[in-house]
Amino acid sequence: MKLLEQLQWRYAAKRMNGSEVSDDKLQKVLEAIRLAPSSMGLQPFQVIVIDDEKIREDIFQNACGQPQILECSHLLIFCGWNSVSKPQVDNYMNSIAQTRQIDVELLDDFKESILKFTGSLSPAETREWSARQVYLALGTAIDASALSHIDTTPMEGFNAAALDEMLGLPDRDLHSVVLLALGYRDEHKDEFANTPKVRRKFEDLFEFI
Repeated sequence: MKLLEQLQWRYAAKRMNGSEVSDDKLQKVLEAIRLAPSSMGLQPFQVIVIDDEKIREDIFQNACGQPQILECSHLLIFCGWNSVSKPQVDNYMNSIAQTRQIDVELLDDFKESILKFTGSLSPAETREWSARQVYLALGTAIDASALSHIDTTPMEGFNAAALDEMLGLPDRDLHSVVLLALGYRDEHKDEFANTPKVRRKFEDLFEFI
């Protein structure tokens, strides 16, 4: 299986060589993110794609000096929703109705179930729930990148509050969750570029009942 081959190839690149990911390949990764699963299909997150060097330099200062931020082709910032509004759910219902060519009123029960669930969450629980959806999209992005032979580095080591303020995310009712650098490994500077992948043994990881 091609995916297994590429997952064996991929690793979290520690250094990148600055080469640019083509627009065609980037669009494929972004489309994979768009198609990723999420709770109730609501996709309660936003992805900010940054290739501007100055902005990446500013992010670098708040991200533990991780060089991939400066050396990557594009930096993806996965942001979760802080709350779920009725207009957002209405937009989702309208999108379903238009895509499937059905009457939107047929979705009333589904709409009410979403509003009931999201309305039962505290602000902290909503942020946590949206963050979990982000990680589904993140995993899809990593796999899609590997299939396109693009290196990635997921990063949680950054000052989220500072980054949120810099990008004005609170004003958009968003919060940053995780970063993903896209680019190509620098085999000369990255000592781990050609080392064997280490994972738990199959029999240790899986239980069959």
